[in-house]
Amino acid sequence: MKFSSFPANLAVLNLALAAAFPALAQQQLKDVVVTATRVAQPLTDVVADVSLIDREAIERSGATGLADVLARVPGIEISRNGGIGGTTSVFLRGADTRFTAVYLDGVRIDSQSTGGAPWEAIPLAQIDRIEVLRGPAGAIYGSDAIAGVVQIFTRKGEGAFTPYLGLGLGNQRTAKLDAGFSGAQQGFDYSFGLTRETSSGFNAKAASNPDRDGYLNRSANARLGLQLSPEQRLEANLLDSWSDSRYDASKTTDDHNLHHLQSLGMNWQSQWSEAYSTRIGFTEGKDRYETQPSPYLTDTQVRSYLWQNEYRIGAQLLTAAFERREDRLNNATTTPVLTDRSQDGLALGYGLRHQAHTLQLNLRHDEDSEFGGQDTGSASYAYAFAPNWRASVSAGNAFRSPTLFQRFSIYGDPSLRPETARNFELGLNYALQSTRFGVVLYRNQIDDLINYVSGSGSCVNGSGEYPGCYANTKRARLEGLTLSGSRSLAGFNLSASLDLQNPRDLDTGKLLARRSRRHATLAADTRLDRWQLGAELQLSGQRYDDKDNKKALGGYGLFNLHASTEVARDFTLQARVDNLADKDYQLANGYYTPGRLFYLGLKWSPK
Repeated sequence: MKFSSFPANLAVLNLALAAAFPALAQQQLKDVVVTATRVAQPLTDVVADVSLIDREAIERSGATGLADVLARVPGIEISRNGGIGGTTSVFLRGADTRFTAVYLDGVRIDSQSTGGAPWEAIPLAQIDRIEVLRGPAGAIYGSDAIAGVVQIFTRKGEGAFTPYLGLGLGNQRTAKLDAGFSGAQQGFDYSFGLTRETSSGFNAKAASNPDRDGYLNRSANARLGLQLSPEQRLEANLLDSWSDSRYDASKTTDDHNLHHLQSLGMNWQSQWSEAYSTRIGFTEGKDRYETQPSPYLTDTQVRSYLWQNEYRIGAQLLTAAFERREDRLNNATTTPVLTDRSQDGLALGYGLRHQAHTLQLNLRHDEDSEFGGQDTGSASYAYAFAPNWRASVSAGNAFRSPTLFQRFSIYGDPSLRPETARNFELGLNYALQSTRFGVVLYRNQIDDLINYVSGSGSCVNGSGEYPGCYANTKRARLEGLTLSGSRSLAGFNLSASLDLQNPRDLDTGKLLARRSRRHATLAADTRLDRWQLGAELQLSGQRYDDKDNKKALGGYGLFNLHASTEVARDFTLQARVDNLADKDYQLANGYYTPGRLFYLGLKWSPK
């Protein structure tokens, strides 16, 4: 069967499966709290479109990259230049990767050079849980959350002292070793982890150097908590990740991407009364990117200060947050070399859960040191119109300030305006025990899109004139329908999702690059004796690699298998085969993908 485009019967099959095996596959856990409004809430109180991925699901997936896990989440596609470690983009509801705000244990991860999180530099091994919020959230998070938010959490210490040790091997000389321990006692909880991953990789770009483009990653994390009293808690977290990935820039040199990602967070949480609580936080994220032997270096620092206030009156929740963000970029192509800016924000929120009604209102004002004031707002309402059924409607706007590189590099324009978006969506959900179903219809229009314009005259800044520059030249409309569902049937856990989307440039009518109009996932797992067995199918329609829609990237279907079993007390064996049929496909024009992948892992963790 060819997947260059979805045949009509395949689309019908996906719709039928999504309807038969309802709801969000990631929302099977009961009473899980999320931070869709930056406040911990029961899932039943959340109106926003949210998916949750826990540690068990991450380990069961056997994936080696964070983006590969996200690619199985409704509403998300990925693009990558080659294998793990190559430049990676995550498209949430068809939006550019820079329009998704990313937080790691509350620390903002961003690049003031390329814009957006460096997905290839975030180590999957340290992650305990992922929360994906689809839809603009500028009224809650400020700049960048035009498409949504991805929040990543590392392991938190609980219970008695628990060590773990894992070893994994795969083809392409892939090897993974991770170790750590966690626990809690007398008000103190702790979690530490170390990971080393390496692979010889494959030749990612045939037209260039015909060598293997492998990667190496070393990462470490620590997360600490101290309960000073029942009302007072201190928390600190630290993550350090260093990676070296090869890429082909020429036919003769051995080129390397060197990525160093660091995050630091400290929080003080206080429950001053039964109704009133606060959280004071300081976070700092650093992203250092360097290439060798070709000399290029860019270094981003994002520092944030937050004072969050929550006041509960019965079924109502009032919030007020004061936040300051400071961005700094060190890049030899900018003038001056060291550039910075700041944003001060005030965010207000009101939430109500009363009988069949759920209401969420948010307003925020950000004062940018370069652009002045930016106002954002959102309103969401959900109504449980029948047992197990809930309908919702929401609207909101968001913005993203230009990166410092876009304004002050040799290709920059200091007069760039922030990109802005307006979103409207409708949702319908059904939940009864293990049967769930969700459908969301959305439209998000983005104005003043920043694009690199080449051959259009000159770009004049403090460094001189150049034949191309960044400019506010585009408008885009992201609209689509997402269906997702899950159901337990005859010992099988079944799930499916289908995205029908239309991400287009409004001025040219062309599809946005590297985004398909249709993509879907199907998954099933079951327990057979001592084995947990599972299979999944990932489908994607045709995309284009360029803005003019002339370089087509064929659609594809990937069939993956995974299995795990306890081979001895405290020892778990995990096996996975990705792309079982060895499908030849591309996520970016001119770059190969890894083909069939095998992985076998053994983990020791005393219970």
